[in-house]
Amino acid sequence: MAESTRLVDVVQERIDTFLDGQRPHLARIASDLDPFARFSADLLQGGKRFRALFCYWGWQSVQAIGASSDPLAEGPDRAQLASVLTASAGLEFFHAAALVHDDIMDNSDTRRGLPAAHRRFEGLHRDGSWLGDAGSFGTSAALLFGDLLLSWSDELVSEAFDSLPSRDAAVAARREFNRMRTEVTAGQYLDILEESAWGAVPADELLPRAQRVIVYKSAKYSVEAPLTIGAAMAGGTAEHLDALRRFGLPLGIAYQLRDDLLGVFGDPAVTGKPAGDDLREGKRTVLIATARESLPQSAVRLLDELLGDPGLDDDQIAILQATIRESGAVDALEESIADQVTRAKDAIDNAPLAKSARTQLSQLADTVTARSA
Repeated sequence: MAESTRLVDVVQERIDTFLDGQRPHLARIASDLDPFARFSADLLQGGKRFRALFCYWGWQSVQAIGASSDPLAEGPDRAQLASVLTASAGLEFFHAAALVHDDIMDNSDTRRGLPAAHRRFEGLHRDGSWLGDAGSFGTSAALLFGDLLLSWSDELVSEAFDSLPSRDAAVAARREFNRMRTEVTAGQYLDILEESAWGAVPADELLPRAQRVIVYKSAKYSVEAPLTIGAAMAGGTAEHLDALRRFGLPLGIAYQLRDDLLGVFGDPAVTGKPAGDDLREGKRTVLIATARESLPQSAVRLLDELLGDPGLDDDQIAILQATIRESGAVDALEESIADQVTRAKDAIDNAPLAKSARTQLSQLADTVTARSA
């Protein structure tokens, strides 16, 4: 995975360069905009860069067919590589915007070990002894901050697509990007809908509805779309893109199932989020829906009563964690993750994609689903 490791560093450089270019623009408007620059740099520093990696390997899966050279080295495809790296950086900005908005909707306090953006803006209000409600200011400012990150994402992605030598490839890549934005927004709505509407939904519909959220909020956006965007930039055919979708969707599902487990059982020192954070936020995930199907009614009532209470203490979190484990839901999700990863790998075994990219994608499948953060 040495090439992927280098790619992460190169994408970080592209992000840093872009932010360095935006700081003077913000400063010319007003010095009061300095938090936008600082908070952007903090939010976009580090991270796993999975979306950037999938975009790059989607491109490589088409671009490197029949080739054996290292595309990160100087070569005839250097200009196209630069476009892919710019698009990859744009996807990271989109992800950062989604995190900001997601934290507002979930009322989360932390992100990656730091206060969430709306909490940081709230802190500015309190520290400055400004007029009005600090919480309201924090939410409003963070909404605008997220919108700015979306704007910067589109700026980077447009630059990348406009620089492609093929107009057809640019149009196809833009189509994939636009589809991703629609789907993830729809998926986010379906997610918050489940938190509010689950009580009015028949019990036998809760699991398929939770699975629907996974597909559109995460699976397509985190894995499938970056792959197809990259492949489209390389001029990939419908056959190429279909193969990547068959790989990306099950892997994206497995990726989110792992995320659901970490949201309940993850180590705060590793995840950067409080223990059991999803339980306090009331996330109606596949994990919760699976647990409800196996628990006795008394335990289901306890789960429903406590889930979504932001004041849950450590003992209550431990009770919920034990209840979910005892239901067999954790084992069921681990089995499902393994099954989805197998399906993903099988999908590219004999796919019409570059062998080097298929190898890297197979390794990435293990990396993104075995993570602890």
